[in-house]
Amino acid sequence: QVQLVESGGGSVQAGGSLRLSCAAFGYTYSTYYMAMGWFRQAPGKEREGVAAIDTDGTTSYADFVKGRFTISQDNAKNTLYLQMNSLKPEDTAQYYCAAHPGAVPAYLLLHRGSYNYWGQGTQVAVSS
Repeated sequence: QVQLVESGGGSVQAGGSLRLSCAAFGYTYSTYYMAMGWFRQAPGKEREGVAAIDTDGTTSYADFVKGRFTISQDNAKNTLYLQMNSLKPEDTAQYYCAAHPGAVPAYLLLHRGSYNYWGQGTQVAVSS
C-alpha cells in the first residue's frame, strides 16, 4: 500500500512560481518502480492530467503547461516534484499526486484511470 502526501501549495501572483512535492510512504519499493503523475481539479470541473513520469523516465505534459511546468523525481528520497513557473490564474486548482506500481503506456500517462493511489491534494491559488 502506498500513501502519498503533497506539499508546497499556496497563493501567488500571476507570473510567479511554486514547487510542489509529493512524498511516498509505506511502499515496499522506491518511486523508481512507480509511474507517477500530477493532476488538478478546479471546482465544478473534472480532474485533469498535468504532468507524469513513467518508470523509464518518459514524461508527458498537458498542452496547457508545456514550457511552464517541469516534473521530476528523486527516487532516493521517494519524492516527486512539480516545478510550476509563469503561473496563470487558470492554474488555480487542487493539485493531486498519483502513483501506479509499474509502467504505464505513454499515451495513458495523463489518464486518471492509470493510477491506483492518490494523495489528498494541495491547493494552488493564482491571482491577477
